[in-house]
Amino acid sequence: MSSPANSSPAPSVYASSHRRRHQVSIGVMMMLLAATSSHRVAFAHDVHQHEIKPVPDQQTYRPSAVPDRICLSMTETPATAMAITWRTDAKTSATIAQYAVAQDGPDFVDDAITVEGTFSRLETDLGAAAYHEVVLTELIPRTKYLYRVGDGVNWSEWSEFQTAASTAQPFSFVYFGDAQNNIKSHWSRVVRNAFRDAPRAAFFLHAGDLINRAESDAEWGQWFGASGFIHRMLPAVAVPGNHEMVKQEDESGSTRRLSRHWKPTFAFPTNGPESLAESCYYIDYQGVRIVCLNSNEQQAEQVAWLEQILSEAPSWKIVTHHHPIYSASKGRDNPELRDLWQPIYDKHSVDLVLQGHDHTYARSRMMRFQDNAPETTAVKNDVPVGSENVGEGLSKQDADGTVYVVSVSGPKMYDLDPEPFMQSSAERTQLYQIISIDGNRLRYRACTATGRPYDSFQLIRRSGKPNLLIERESTH
Repeated sequence: MSSPANSSPAPSVYASSHRRRHQVSIGVMMMLLAATSSHRVAFAHDVHQHEIKPVPDQQTYRPSAVPDRICLSMTETPATAMAITWRTDAKTSATIAQYAVAQDGPDFVDDAITVEGTFSRLETDLGAAAYHEVVLTELIPRTKYLYRVGDGVNWSEWSEFQTAASTAQPFSFVYFGDAQNNIKSHWSRVVRNAFRDAPRAAFFLHAGDLINRAESDAEWGQWFGASGFIHRMLPAVAVPGNHEMVKQEDESGSTRRLSRHWKPTFAFPTNGPESLAESCYYIDYQGVRIVCLNSNEQQAEQVAWLEQILSEAPSWKIVTHHHPIYSASKGRDNPELRDLWQPIYDKHSVDLVLQGHDHTYARSRMMRFQDNAPETTAVKNDVPVGSENVGEGLSKQDADGTVYVVSVSGPKMYDLDPEPFMQSSAERTQLYQIISIDGNRLRYRACTATGRPYDSFQLIRRSGKPNLLIERESTH
């Protein structure tokens, strides 16, 4: 009897057919594995034959017609003017900015105003580039603006900034000590965490040594790369450190000059001594006078100017320079600078001095100058919460003083030299500081590179009396 048409083959026939299909599948798989193995061997052999090389700085930091290194700089009148600088390749001479009051949608472009600026060519160690500058004037106080820069064809993106108020209003800013070394790899996280912590800051203040080698175009490129878009939105305020200075020989012997990158990169006020243009200046921002000094050169020549500027200042007075009045590391004391400038700070009741250079962190109590006193015996006011700031050798009538800070934001570190004046200190710690002013109260907060709070205090201005310093328990 024959089997039904839909019946299965006999077991022996089915098993034989299954084995043949299984053998074919194994054969195909072995061929695929062999091809894959051959491909992998060839790929590994190819990598072994071609050495991986670093991308040259000339390629990494090469300028083009598209604007880069765009930076806002605070002007002498930040309520009504803002300066913008940027870089392109050396062939681009057109310097154009467009700006408009910010709106919630894209229609602001219909109201955009076009202005032209100036440019200069800079020969760097990586080749030539064009640096451009535009100053936007007749702006409305306390107003958000959008702007872009370019040559009329090749444009940057639209970025936002806000002008200052024309009267005293609350605001915050961020202060950094030296970035200097390994800027791309190590400083980037600090400046970015600071922006995350204070995105509405009015500006970022840099107390010198932004880079390590004054004329290294690659290091300036790293500085802008690390901060990314931040200085396209928040203006920079900066003073030169010793690493922004270059040694040179002239008729009088060995001298130092400011880096050729400084003035093209920024556009700071020229209201300081003429011989120190854009490295010594002041800014009035919403009831606070911020005085920026060049501690590298002509220190004595700045005294008369400093006297005048502080005597005319509004209520709050903040000074910044690179070299510390009171050093935080061994062998780095600056007695000549202290003798020149600290009596002026005392005379005009400077509230806060922000410094760098020592690659450690140290924050003082309220301190005054004492003639012919070494650093360790200068007047140091120990001010418990709620008490009068009366230091040793001072009466209630003449008790006064200034808070001094030394900080570091980059990875280069020195050993701390502990001194009695240090209310808070740290070594091998990268930090940024957020400073807020609201009426008669100044709040200060130092944070580590990871954003961890490290130190804080408050200053309260009192009519006819010295500031009241309120300490908060530090978290370290």
